[in-house]
Amino acid sequence: MTERYANGVSTSLVHNSPPVASNGSVAVTDAAATLNGHGNGNAAMPESDDGDKIVLKRKLTLMNGVAIIVGTIIGSGIFIAPTGVFNYTESVGSSLLIWAACGILSTIGALCYAELGTSITRSGGDYAYLLVAFGPLVGFLRLWIALLIIRPTTQTIVALTFAQYAAKPFFEDCSPPESAVKILAAICLCLLTAINCLSVKWSMKVQDIFTAGKLLALVMIILAGLYYLALGRFENFENAWEGNYDAGNIGFAFYSGLFAFGGWNYLNFVTEELQDPYK
Repeated sequence: MTERYANGVSTSLVHNSPPVASNGSVAVTDAAATLNGHGNGNAAMPESDDGDKIVLKRKLTLMNGVAIIVGTIIGSGIFIAPTGVFNYTESVGSSLLIWAACGILSTIGALCYAELGTSITRSGGDYAYLLVAFGPLVGFLRLWIALLIIRPTTQTIVALTFAQYAAKPFFEDCSPPESAVKILAAICLCLLTAINCLSVKWSMKVQDIFTAGKLLALVMIILAGLYYLALGRFENFENAWEGNYDAGNIGFAFYSGLFAFGGWNYLNFVTEELQDPYK
């Protein structure tokens, strides 16, 4: 089975069928070599004789990769999920325990994806790994489900949350109009999509700025909490374990917590663009 690029170069996914350029010469990509058990993920980007690039340019640095991970994990979920977790558990102690469990589960998943990312240095994330492990049909189905259902719904939640918070200062006495929130969310999605399509450099700059802003907001929230604790405000920790322990509500609380931690797998979507994937 082969994957064919627009420039006429085909990349093989099997041992006995190396990729062949349009002029008949053999060209082995880093991704294909890695899938066949060769390659180190740092090989120079090959070119065909006419100068066309065969693989993606490795423009993303270590700090860019860190910004992607931090920026995707610290998203809208961290600002809205705590309310959901507490509403379902009605217990401060249970909420903290669920947050800790969600963090451990997400860490395990991130470590597994880190191993996959260094073993199969190929962009695509879930799609690439399912393609290698189970074949093209499973990979095809996963890709289209993500395109039509998973990614649009997730990005809609993120955009609407951003628009709700961004419009709130202009409507102090009431909630922002639903139409205004939707329009602002649509503009946000279109603008960020255009930036990502036009330039990797500019998209990383925007990513760095938003990551710094979200980190600053979290630091302010943490400092405010420490300030109130320093004043002796411990009333919320009285009877901390009294609450709702219904199995269904606990499940929904875990869902809210895991949603907030979502994003640890995003770096694997751009593995081929990292200058050194092993870092």
